[in-house]
Formats: sequence, C-alpha cells, structure tokens
Amino acid sequence: MSIMVAMSLFALSMSISPGPVNLITLTTGTNLGIKKTMPFVSGATVGFTLLLYLLGLSYVQLAGEYNQIINVLSLLGNGYVFYMGYKLLTSKGKVGITPSTQPSFIHGFLLQWLNPKAWGACIVGITAFNLSESHYQLTVFVAIYFMVCYLSITAWALFGVKINELIHTPQHLKTFNTLMGGCLVVIALYLGINMLLKAFDL
Repeated sequence: MSIMVAMSLFALSMSISPGPVNLITLTTGTNLGIKKTMPFVSGATVGFTLLLYLLGLSYVQLAGEYNQIINVLSLLGNGYVFYMGYKLLTSKGKVGITPSTQPSFIHGFLLQWLNPKAWGACIVGITAFNLSESHYQLTVFVAIYFMVCYLSITAWALFGVKINELIHTPQHLKTFNTLMGGCLVVIALYLGINMLLKAFDL
C-alpha cells in the first residue's frame, strides 16, 4: 500500500469519526446552516493541522511531557465541551445564538487544541509514520490531513443541514438540541472520569 494512501485512510478514519468537534459542527449546521458553520469548520481544520505540524516538529522533546500536557488540556477541553452541551440542553427550541456566542473560527481552532482526541490522533499518526524523523513526510501528511479533515468536518455540517430539513417545529429542534447536548455532556463526563481514574491509578 502506498504511504500516501495509508496516510489518507488514517486521516479519514480519525476525522470522520464522532467526537466533540464533529457533534458541535453537526448541531451548528442544523441550527444555523452551512454558511454560518464554515468558519467553525475552517478553524477546527487549521487548528488540528497546525497542532499536528508543531507536534511533529517537537515530538522528541515533548514525548516525556505528553501525559502532563494532555491532562491539562483534557481538563480545559472537557469544561468547554460540557459548557456547549449545557447550552444545547437548555436551549428553547429556537435559534437564539448571537454573533458573540455562535461557534466561530477561533472556537473551532481552540477546541482542537483542547481536544484529547486531536492530541491522540496527532501522536498516533506521528509515531505510526515516523514523521518526527522526516520533515518532508511530515509536511506531506499535514497537507493530506488538511484536505481530508476539512472535507470530513464539512460533511458533518452538511449532514446537519439535511437534518434541519426534517425539523419543522421548535419542539423538534429542541428535542434535537437536547439529544446533542446530552451527548456532549456525556462525552465530557466520560473523558473527565477517565482522566481522574488515570491520575489516581484506579
């Protein structure tokens, strides 16, 4: 198998699978439409690929501190995901998102840097393809990942738009937001509990 094909399949499997970023994208697409969701999609893509590139360049130096970094970022990321879930759970069944609270480029960018799934995908990719030893291969992998990640997250936004076509009343939208908010809260709690268990070796 070509190394580029392997990189593409790895990027697709990591980018398309459900996670906090994709669930927020789905919900934003459903509530606000594709145009207002794309800044978040762009921020998430740029944030992830920049994280991947910087980790690839400094992996050897950071390897020993990886667990501590992940613990701090997990705590911050879980807090943000929980907050987004809470906002959806308490929504009124109508689009009441203002420009100041609407998920934006910077929200997508920062969420990737606070997302344990993103850090895990970066570390696995870097080690699996030995990217810390070749700047050229790292650059190729980042370029592939950028395209695949952008298309994958956009697919979640488009899926949200399609769901919106099936939602005809505020009650339907409230039910959908409650379901998505509940999923985000559960994800945040699950990751937080796992982090505590690891911290206390339970």
